[in-house]
Amino acid sequence: MSVYTTRPFAEVVAGNSYPGRGIIVGETPDGAYAVNAYFIMGRSANSRNRVFKERDGAIFTEPFDPSKVEDPSLIIYAAVREYDHKLIVTNGNQTDTIYEGLLHDETEHDALLKRQFEPDAPNLTPRISSVVTFDGVNDFTYTMSILKSADAEGTACNRYFYEYTPLNGVGHFIHTYETDGNPLPTFQGEPRRIEIPGDIDAFTEEIWNALNPENKISLYVRYTELATGKKTTRMINKNEEA
Repeated sequence: MSVYTTRPFAEVVAGNSYPGRGIIVGETPDGAYAVNAYFIMGRSANSRNRVFKERDGAIFTEPFDPSKVEDPSLIIYAAVREYDHKLIVTNGNQTDTIYEGLLHDETEHDALLKRQFEPDAPNLTPRISSVVTFDGVNDFTYTMSILKSADAEGTACNRYFYEYTPLNGVGHFIHTYETDGNPLPTFQGEPRRIEIPGDIDAFTEEIWNALNPENKISLYVRYTELATGKKTTRMINKNEEA
């Protein structure tokens, strides 16, 4: 298989019961829309007790049942925020680190040099992030990154940054874990190349249906029309499904 091959999202995660949290960025086949998606999964009762909520123009993870929250430190955060002409999506409170960095004229790279993987030994969950920069009408670029432990003991952090020029119908997908396990094995390699459909409902359905039904928790998808800046979004919360 060529390194330039793109595969459907459902094919990439097929048979993987626990990719963890995942970020997708790409462009529709006609080049008309920038595409972002973020999903969360959970194995523990604490992790599964979550929903996505939109508040003040941002997307937050919030407890579904506040009375059952055990430890909010790594599961409650702003997952999606905007600053100026940039869209930030991450799997933790580094969303705010990037946002504050941009406020002070730092790049996302500079901001993330201050952070490392999550302090949840023995998993040492990596921090994954993306930033889309809208450079005017019909133009955008995006970066993705992962901060992960250099060893099983968490004695150092390795930081990987990827910069992309959009290609029609092509997306990149990065997630926290290779698969289920104890401890959970950290994502390896570069973000996966996936196919981006032109229809937001089709893509939302593909992602949601492909994720393990027991472990999936919430999904947010956004299509941004490049010519107008119009945003179309979809959000699914397992805990709020009828």
